[in-house]
Amino acid sequence: MTEVQRRWFPLADNEPAPRGTAGAAAKAAPAPIDPLTGPKLALGGRVVLMDDAFTVKADAVVYIDHGAIVAVQDRAAAAPTGFDNVVPVNTGGTLFPGLIELHNHLSYNALPLWSPVPKLFQHRGQWPDHPDYRKLISGPMTVVGQYRDAQGKPALLAPVVRYVECKCLLGGVTTSQGIMLSSNAGVQRFYRGIVRNAEQTDDPDLPDAQGRIADVDAKDARSFLARLKKENSCFLLHLSEGVTLSGQADSVARRHFLALQVAPDEWAINDRFAGIHAAGLSPEDFDVLAQHGGAMVWSPLSNLLLYGATARVDAAKRAGVRIGLGSDWSPSGSKNLLGELKVAWLYSQNVLEGLFDARDLVAMATRDAAAILKWHKALGTLEPGKRADIVVIDGKAGDPYGALIKAKETSIRLVMINGVARYGLPGLMGALGPEGETLRVGGKTRQLFLEQESADPDVANVSLSAARSTLRVAFRNLPKLARELENPKRKKALRAALDTPEPVVWSLALDEIQTTGLDLRPRLPFNGPRDFTGPERVSLRAAATPLSTILQPIALDPLTVADDANFLTEIANQPNVPAAIRASLAELY
Repeated sequence: MTEVQRRWFPLADNEPAPRGTAGAAAKAAPAPIDPLTGPKLALGGRVVLMDDAFTVKADAVVYIDHGAIVAVQDRAAAAPTGFDNVVPVNTGGTLFPGLIELHNHLSYNALPLWSPVPKLFQHRGQWPDHPDYRKLISGPMTVVGQYRDAQGKPALLAPVVRYVECKCLLGGVTTSQGIMLSSNAGVQRFYRGIVRNAEQTDDPDLPDAQGRIADVDAKDARSFLARLKKENSCFLLHLSEGVTLSGQADSVARRHFLALQVAPDEWAINDRFAGIHAAGLSPEDFDVLAQHGGAMVWSPLSNLLLYGATARVDAAKRAGVRIGLGSDWSPSGSKNLLGELKVAWLYSQNVLEGLFDARDLVAMATRDAAAILKWHKALGTLEPGKRADIVVIDGKAGDPYGALIKAKETSIRLVMINGVARYGLPGLMGALGPEGETLRVGGKTRQLFLEQESADPDVANVSLSAARSTLRVAFRNLPKLARELENPKRKKALRAALDTPEPVVWSLALDEIQTTGLDLRPRLPFNGPRDFTGPERVSLRAAATPLSTILQPIALDPLTVADDANFLTEIANQPNVPAAIRASLAELY
């Protein structure tokens, strides 16, 4: 693994120590802190390689050095050179590649499910205009993103990052989309935490993905194609989020896809393009997508909750389109990718007559996702030379792929990223690294190890328990925090800071702020509302209503379904979700 020097843009005044200094301290530690300084490890159990042959080794050992897999071989075989004195740690379960999530608006994942979704929508331009959206989703996140404590520090940003990345870890996710901050000085950056960030990896073998929510207009299609041709990873574009009803030639959602046509036989699509959602595409559109090498990201639960339908993945499969998965966000999606696998399975079984088997779906969350990102040489399978991103679940018998689909959050025994044990059973964590933070998941004791040499300095010292406590208080006090933001003196001071390059003021870059795809522009003096919602800013009239008059205390969304007494009941009461899925989802938890 090649070391990369990173330029930091801290929120606080604590720049991280130079890598060499931190590394020296880590070498004196008794257990791994960073893959570059950690010891050799070996994990035993049933191993699902997810290689081209879909090999499953019933009793094998994965050997790891400096964050990379050195060998995967039967337990009875002699240890590889250099591992003679390394005793394999018996996981007692089945090992899979870490789950790779290709779509999530992580900033919002502290928010609870929108329950019930108030109506059936046709496209993503509609639901942000519903009054409940600003009250329950955009308003709370605006307050969280803009809040400053008495010292002017963004006191809620690091807790949000820590909380939502732990939410990923507890669901077996080792890679997801990142959380972006935006400054008034024209600088944007992603938080660097424990979970691998698809858009900023700091790893030359894992090229950075690009993302965009705003639609591509027809007049911009040619320039967008030129940009695609320069990408060395993947461009994740929100595409045709909505539905095209039966009998319709096109729809608002489908027109977003048609706008990608540059000329009669030319499209702004290539093998570096992945359309997120793609729910409004017709079967022939998937033929076009496949012919040009494009991929798609499927988020079935969010699509079903909002639109009552999801992408024509049957047509995508027939056309040969590669498919990845994403849970989208907690207001209308699954809590984690493990949950989204369950929804995809039920949709396949009950709506598509078993079109995708369990292996197909697990591939979407591992090897296929890595291939879409152009990371297939480094991630997605458990093979020599790959990064040691691993998730271990209970049990070593039966169909392993079906076992992962049906695995509960309490079934996860271990999550490892870059060869460092990050979450799991206390016994396994103790055998693989220093003891970390203890927590309860579904009544069972687990441990988190969040220490990392290369961690973002603003997140590094925030524990999960502290993050949870801070956010619970903040969410209970949303009206109060909104009133503080609306205080004329504080409002004037904040606006003045935002409209000048000095001092630098950071805020959550809520997705909808970036509507043009032009990410690196200084913020000019701005006199309009600083409350944003949906794919576009709310209307001036709507934004004129003070948030303090509409916000109410809300509950912090629990980390897992296992600890959420209401989640499955709320899903069962969602009128837009097919009855077969509503009735069966609880059986998989």
